[in-house]
Amino acid sequence: MDINLARTAVTLVSMLVFFLIVGWAYSGRNKKQFDEMAVLPLDDDVGGRS
Repeated sequence: MDINLARTAVTLVSMLVFFLIVGWAYSGRNKKQFDEMAVLPLDDDVGGRS
């Protein structure tokens, strides 16, 4: 196995994983959960403070 073939394989697998993560992040079924997590820093009830 040539080192350049191994580098090409790693690059292609990395690109595939990247595109899968991007697709998961932008999928519509995760929107509600991401919207809820986006407002957590603004929630006054977090942390047990009054």
